[in-house]
Amino acid sequence: MTEPAHPDYFADPFVLAVPGGYAAYGTTPAHPGDVFESLWSPDLRVWEPRGPVLRRPDGLGDEFWAPEVAHADGAYWLYYSVGHGIDGHHLRVARADTPFGPFDDLGVSLTPGERFAIDAHPFRDVDGRWYLFLARDVLDAQRPGTHLAVAPLASMTELAAPPAHVLAPNADWQLYQRDREMYGRRFDWHTLEGPAVVRRNGRYWLTYSGGAWTGPGYAVAWAVADHPLGPWRHAPEGTPPLLATRPGLAGPGHNSIVTGPDGGDVIAFHAWDAAGRLRRLHLHHLTWSETGPRVGGPLIDPSERRHAQTFQHHD
Repeated sequence: MTEPAHPDYFADPFVLAVPGGYAAYGTTPAHPGDVFESLWSPDLRVWEPRGPVLRRPDGLGDEFWAPEVAHADGAYWLYYSVGHGIDGHHLRVARADTPFGPFDDLGVSLTPGERFAIDAHPFRDVDGRWYLFLARDVLDAQRPGTHLAVAPLASMTELAAPPAHVLAPNADWQLYQRDREMYGRRFDWHTLEGPAVVRRNGRYWLTYSGGAWTGPGYAVAWAVADHPLGPWRHAPEGTPPLLATRPGLAGPGHNSIVTGPDGGDVIAFHAWDAAGRLRRLHLHHLTWSETGPRVGGPLIDPSERRHAQTFQHHD
């Protein structure tokens, strides 16, 4: 059984190294107040709730999804999507002076030309340039559905060019729903979403989720490129997903990658609880080779967690 790193609902987790430790941001059920719950940890092992971080802007929609935060130009920038279902979901950016905000929306839609855009992922290359990866709907394709795209950033609040193609679905396991009605038409709809990018071993690696987030077929796979703008190549045919449902881990997806205190990489993702009601934060070791990434065991096993929780309680 793989235990979550935090017991409460915490979907689409993004983990960021911040002064003194780590911040995590997640999608949580909608409520009328501020949005996007946050957590703090000194070591990725024991987590403390820090409350919502975004002052909820009015009139944009009632669904706030997938927050990710970047530190640049002496400030913190929170990227997220907002809308209602498939109606006008688009990407926006908010700013704060500290990693836990409060963040204030800057009144900018980053994707005005997209019919549906979600899952913004800011990536800083080794030369200091920033790129924004995202998921968007594409209808005229061999596998219509939600595909991945990227745009260079002119600043933290402006794209330098319209989003360009990164990755299209290429396998049946990425099917979201057959004969799905979308935009007045019907499609065998495929979904790629939740992109995360790192540079390792001189190449760029993109991890992403595919399939239907609602069920056990949801999984995480990877692609590779020699430049953030691509061309991106799917993992070789026959490569198993990086994360997939197994006993004790149901519907894993929407990952982010962070370097732990020991210098090793950690993959953060959500998975369903046994009752299928909560998507919760999980953290596992992540290693790299010339043939691609590999997910190892949980960052902390159940016996360590009991000790850590007892230690925290007695403090």
